[in-house]
Amino acid sequence: MRNFSLLWGIALCFLSGIAAAQELRIVTVERPPFAMQQDGKLVGFAPDLWNALSKDMGLKTSIELMADFGQMLDAVAAGKVDAAVANISITSEREMRLDFTQPIFESGLQIMIPSDGSSGSPLLQALLSKDLLIAIALAFAMLFGGGMLMWFFERGKQPYFNKPARKALFPAFWWALNLVVNGGFEERVPQSRFGRFFAVFLVVSSLFLVSVFVAKITATLTVNAIQGSVHSINDLYGKRVGTTSGSTAANYLELRDLKYKGYGTLDAMLADFEKGRLDAVVFDAPVLAYYVNTKGKDTAQLVGSVFRRENYGIALPTGSNLAEPVNRSLLNLRENGTYDKIYRKWFGSNIE
Repeated sequence: MRNFSLLWGIALCFLSGIAAAQELRIVTVERPPFAMQQDGKLVGFAPDLWNALSKDMGLKTSIELMADFGQMLDAVAAGKVDAAVANISITSEREMRLDFTQPIFESGLQIMIPSDGSSGSPLLQALLSKDLLIAIALAFAMLFGGGMLMWFFERGKQPYFNKPARKALFPAFWWALNLVVNGGFEERVPQSRFGRFFAVFLVVSSLFLVSVFVAKITATLTVNAIQGSVHSINDLYGKRVGTTSGSTAANYLELRDLKYKGYGTLDAMLADFEKGRLDAVVFDAPVLAYYVNTKGKDTAQLVGSVFRRENYGIALPTGSNLAEPVNRSLLNLRENGTYDKIYRKWFGSNIE
């Protein structure tokens, strides 16, 4: 215990020397809600957490945005900046060139798909599809047309059709419907030559009409089932999938032998998603959740549960003297409730 206090005292003295000499340079990238520009200011979970840490450690720091995630990590690895705070997953590959603090966030990956046409009952979607509605309208038109044509042939030859055209609309339609479904009324067999010929034509053609109608429903249901079948990572094969290049999501997709389109920035990926160029996006769950609840509220939805659990940490240059002080301050912020307060501010729920 005495040795630990001594080491902590030395670290504080070292940090005090740094603070007196210069301002620490901290970097991040725009990944809402971890970091984003709002009214000309940098806000988000990451800036709030680092500001609380620097206050607890008594350090003077500045936080700036970098354009690219990889560029941010390269700057830390090269010692050009003192730390990077963002949704940086702690991985063995990154540990080879960086140091990490204790985890600042626990999360994982999730899948996002377009919401239009991918939610609700598949049967209801099929019944309300444009093609099927057109087929139903054509079927009704054929029945009305066939019935009225039969009225034209049979009027004056049997009482059922012996009425004005206006009053014959529904009886004629009903006759044609029963002819197609049940084979017609035995007591209302057509009397005219053209009527009998047309009735036979309707019965024979109805076999094809019903077959086409059933086939249309089956095809629509099948297409909807295929297009709306993304529920887990296993459903992404053959789909247009996007994620950011060099991310843990990209590495995961490569391990699963899943083809994807890599993007340099989150904004570029979301822009393609909004234009309908992607069937699904695989990325950090909290970032996607924020997008779905804000800008993508009416156009996107999350499917499945969070997978490939991972921890985010603050990235430091290898051998950085900031590691121990930051870790101690992180513990302090968790114990005094500051971390919990910042978490709820940006994610709206208690920490699990």
